[in-house]
Amino acid sequence: MAQPIAGIGVAALFAIVASTASAQTVFNAELSALNTNVTGSEARGTATLTMSGDTLTVRIEAMGTAPNTMHLQHFHGFTEGDAKSGCPGADADANGDGIIDLIETEAVAGVTMVPFHGDPTSLEIVADSYPTADGTGAYIYEETVSLSSLNAAFESKFPGQQMDLDRRVIFLHGVPAETNLPDTVQSLGEVPAQVTIPIACGELSADAQ
Repeated sequence: MAQPIAGIGVAALFAIVASTASAQTVFNAELSALNTNVTGSEARGTATLTMSGDTLTVRIEAMGTAPNTMHLQHFHGFTEGDAKSGCPGADADANGDGIIDLIETEAVAGVTMVPFHGDPTSLEIVADSYPTADGTGAYIYEETVSLSSLNAAFESKFPGQQMDLDRRVIFLHGVPAETNLPDTVQSLGEVPAQVTIPIACGELSADAQ
């Protein structure tokens, strides 16, 4: 017959193990609008990232985005040191064109790290599996991935960094392709600025236990 361990009965021990296995860590972000002078609406929403065992579930609920448009979404952060990312304010518009473009967010938020599309573990930024807003400009995205696989991919791409979600921010991006933007609005490589322009941002923080 199994003996109690350090004063804990077998049934109690199994209960503790089960409780530990099911423990969750939850990170939330309230997403607030950016570049409303371009989007013409208040893009906003919530992001919830739940770690449980070896899984990470990402759920993003957005509204006020461009209808019938695919929206890139990611968490951003710094690739060196332990600085905490923040969402850009009006002073991030370094060239004074009235628009905070993706490149201008890097000083306060860092770079694009993990995409939230059909395969976050790939870390591929250019993809066609990001969510598309419905006719009202709303969408819900939910994806569950292996946490160990995502951590391994992340550490390979960003040596010396861990995901450290409480130091990261989430951005939503994108306006319709026909949106007229000045030539001063910067993007990544050959990706049109209409695709990468930030439309909402929120800082991730852990739920209080």
